Amino acid sequence: MHISKKSSNFVADLEEKQHIGQLFDRIAATYDGLNHGLSLNIDRRWRKKTVALMRPAPHVLDVAIGTADLAITMLRAGKAERVTGLDLSDRMMEIGEEKCEKAHLDDCVSFVYGNAQEMPFEDESFDGVTCAFGCRNFSDLDAGLKEMYRVLKPGGQVTILEFSYPSNPLVRACYDIYFTRILPRVGSIISKDKTAYTYLNKSVKSFCWGEAFAHHLHDAGFVSEHFDTLSFGIATVYTAIK
Repeated sequence: MHISKKSSNFVADLEEKQHIGQLFDRIAATYDGLNHGLSLNIDRRWRKKTVALMRPAPHVLDVAIGTADLAITMLRAGKAERVTGLDLSDRMMEIGEEKCEKAHLDDCVSFVYGNAQEMPFEDESFDGVTCAFGCRNFSDLDAGLKEMYRVLKPGGQVTILEFSYPSNPLVRACYDIYFTRILPRVGSIISKDKTAYTYLNKSVKSFCWGEAFAHHLHDAGFVSEHFDTLSFGIATVYTAIK
């Protein structure tokens, strides 16, 4: 059977997403340093902005918690009293646990291995749901958003930080050069994983953003969808209510 180039790319992307936990396990040791260094610490400001847009919630589910940067930020800001983190990468969560212990927040954060599209939680278990740079890694975005809706209590807020694609032609051109040529090269040298940072570039450019992502939130059942672009559209914060 003939498979078109577009279809074969889709299949390859889907296979990468199905093994996303293993991919992040491989780069976990260098993940934080590369993120902060290659973004010139802009990613820290993005997380602070995300937390600023959160409604305070006693118990928050942080989907794709990774190394717990967002969880630590929201706890320090007083936006959550307790955080349960879900992720497919054991190694990322191990590093997250170490960071929470150093920050004296280990009693406030629990880590659970699991898939965002089939969460191991009861209906309406959480007062708030967050996700930073995880949604584009879902093999089924709509299934993941519907799971967020299911486990969230009525009146609760979902807050999502995700990469987006700049609309300004000049910013977009610089963005393309950075994500296509610089980031994969530097990332592969430092992490010693050639595929991981190539995947990052592909996953961002093939993902939806802005109004399109807001429509997915609406289709999942959320209301009052809103989004704020950051750093000329390089990232976007989405909020919505159940």
